[in-house]
Amino acid sequence: MGKPVIGLVGGIGSGKSRVAAAFAARGGKVISGDAAGHEALRQPEIRERVVRRWGQQVLDEKGEIDRRAVARVVFADPAELRALEEIVHPWIGRRLREEIAAAQSDPAVPFVVLDAAVMLEAGWNNVCDKLVYVDAPRAERLRRLAAQRGWTEKEVAARESNQLPRSEKITRADCVVDNSGPPEAAARQVDDLLRRWGLLR
Repeated sequence: MGKPVIGLVGGIGSGKSRVAAAFAARGGKVISGDAAGHEALRQPEIRERVVRRWGQQVLDEKGEIDRRAVARVVFADPAELRALEEIVHPWIGRRLREEIAAAQSDPAVPFVVLDAAVMLEAGWNNVCDKLVYVDAPRAERLRRLAAQRGWTEKEVAARESNQLPRSEKITRADCVVDNSGPPEAAARQVDDLLRRWGLLR
């Protein structure tokens, strides 16, 4: 079997990137669904399809796709979100699989971490050997999102309504990392998991 792939799922603002960093500190190669999503929107054929559907309103002054403008459109209407997913998800899925294959063939990489917000919804969890749910209280998640991204509670709720509920994500995960405390607390939990899975050098 190839090197194990650990998938990270969690609520919006739960701090998956902080937990991903703890895995990276132990030698894991982190592959970001968000980065692949950014890259997808820079592909000329995808940009063309997005503009054809939603018009010039989704472009910034440089003529690039403005993710916030697209989000305003698609998170207000489930049909529009599905249309966007049909445009970008196949490309993102291919890109993630390519990156995982490259990481698995690198002798310096002991395991791979896939950090993708809509992993379960998009079916990308089928490339993962383990699923970790990153948990944090809603009030803390809202505080982080307001500070880091300037999102209002309404914007967060609109995005959450298009993701699987917390209870289902937890049920489908192999384990939970509580990320409500300081980074070192999350890192200790990551070490415990890696020991349990025989992956801590």
